[in-house]
This record gives sequence, C-alpha cells and structure tokens, in this order.
Amino acid sequence: MPDYDRPMDPTHPRAPDGPAPRATRGDGPRAAGYWYETADATPVLTAVRGFLRADEAMRRRLRHAMDMNETDLRALRVMAAAELAQRRLSPRDLSRELGISTASTTKLIDRLEAEGRLRREPHPTDRRALRLVLTPDAHREVRETLGAMHGRMRAAADELSPADRDAVVRFLGALATALGGPGVSPGPGPGSGPAPHAASR
Repeated sequence: MPDYDRPMDPTHPRAPDGPAPRATRGDGPRAAGYWYETADATPVLTAVRGFLRADEAMRRRLRHAMDMNETDLRALRVMAAAELAQRRLSPRDLSRELGISTASTTKLIDRLEAEGRLRREPHPTDRRALRLVLTPDAHREVRETLGAMHGRMRAAADELSPADRDAVVRFLGALATALGGPGVSPGPGPGSGPAPHAASR
C-alpha cells in the first residue's frame, strides 16, 4: 500500500507542476502542508483521517466476529436502523439503500434468510409486495456486537457542549459534501426518512 503520508517527489515525471525544491529532512507533510494547504486545517483533517482508519479497523473486526461480508453487514445495520424508526423495508428499498442491483439484492436476501437473519413477509396492504424483517436472533446479534461500541460513541458525543455539537454536525456535513463532489448532499442516514410505498417481490 502506498505511503500517502510522504510528500511526492516533485521531480517525478507525474508531478503536475514540474521540478521544485525537495523537502528537507524533517519537513514532513504536516510541516510542509503537503496534504492540507493551511496549518489551521492540518490537526482537524489529520484527526479525520485517524477516525477513518479506526472506523475501517472496526469494520474488519465486525466482519470477522459476525462472519459476514461488508455488504451483508451493511444490510443488517440498515434494516436494524429502519426497524428502530418503525419502518419495514422492501427488497427495492434495501437495494436503493445499499446502492446495489436488484439481482445482487435478491442473492443477499437469500443468504441472510438461509442464515436465519431475516425473513420475507407479505406486505399488509399490497399483495404483490414483500417486506423484509430481521429475526430476533439477528437483532440480538446486532445488539451484542454493536451495542457496546455505540454506547462508547454516544458517550463521546455527550461530552460535547451544544455549540460544539452544532460545529461538529456542520463540519461533518460539509466534509461529506466535499468527499461526494459538487452538488452532493450527505442526506439522511441509512434507514431514515419516509419509505416509498413501491416494493418489489
């Protein structure tokens, strides 16, 4: 894996602006502002990168503990969040939430159903539609695996003052938009907001 914390050699033929003085020893990315243009931004964005590394490590641990791939694990989390909000997702809803094709969603649902983690139920008002429901075993698995971590995250958030919380929310929203590109909104979290009535079999 490339070491992205090291500044690029400006004499390298791929350097966009041609040759430039090489950084001297001790002039790392924090001192030279290689990644972040201003010194003021460096501690904040370095902390963000640290959080992202911790998040990826946490996801690896979860996949190992639950013996699931990333997409199946995301499906469980999305469905648990939806059910907490008193929603029931259709296969089409889940496909949209995960950003995967209908065929991939069907295979995912088949896997989770075979594992005893979800079941398909008829929609109460639409005979052509199905709803997806997590089984009690899946809910217990999610609570046991994620509950302690979520508690620590809530405790960290509770330590912030109201003004600090507002600042963090604004910053993370702006950062999500920046990562997504112009015109991209972070939007609501998985499983939030009203669900469309349309559903697939």
